[in-house]
Amino acid sequence: MRRAAAVTVTGLLVAVAVLALAGPASAHNQVVSTTPAANATLTSLPERFDIATNLPLLDVSGDAAGFAFEVRSAAGRYYGDGCITIQDATMSTTPALGPAGRYTVIWQLVSQDGHTVSGSYAFTWKPSGTFTPARGHADPQNCGRAPRAAATAAPGDPDAERSQTVPIADVLWIGGALLAVAIAVVIAVVVLSRRQSLAKRARKPQ
Repeated sequence: MRRAAAVTVTGLLVAVAVLALAGPASAHNQVVSTTPAANATLTSLPERFDIATNLPLLDVSGDAAGFAFEVRSAAGRYYGDGCITIQDATMSTTPALGPAGRYTVIWQLVSQDGHTVSGSYAFTWKPSGTFTPARGHADPQNCGRAPRAAATAAPGDPDAERSQTVPIADVLWIGGALLAVAIAVVIAVVVLSRRQSLAKRARKPQ
């Protein structure tokens, strides 16, 4: 009986610990759609370029710090003003493109759990009718602020880079889970000790 109880308690504690540690890691945002779509041929500019994810994005500063939405031509020129709008689970930017050709979108976002997630994909620009190409830039723009370094991501991999920094929310989550496990262990030991003590008393001759 004692061994079975100990095994049961141990199993429950391990399960609690695993779930507590796995919870934060599963909260990374996943891309569900993009405009333009990967490998698509674009013939006219949409109202906006956007990347939609499955969870609300984390824009703590309110000015899209930590986010990037870069559009780069095959010649290495960047298009767009670098201004990003965050709305719930979607980030978007005003579209701007140069001459017809192959372009690459390089993006970075701050996931709901505080980690950065980045990736890239390509599309083809083939305007129909009259089109005036936008002016390209040697470096990515930063919405009127000081220029920043270009984002990097492996082509075609939506989860190419993830920050290895553990945010404070994860630290608190894990710490709370470990505290709960420790409390559960103490309670289990106390309960088992009391049962053993009562059993010994019951066996003593009256």
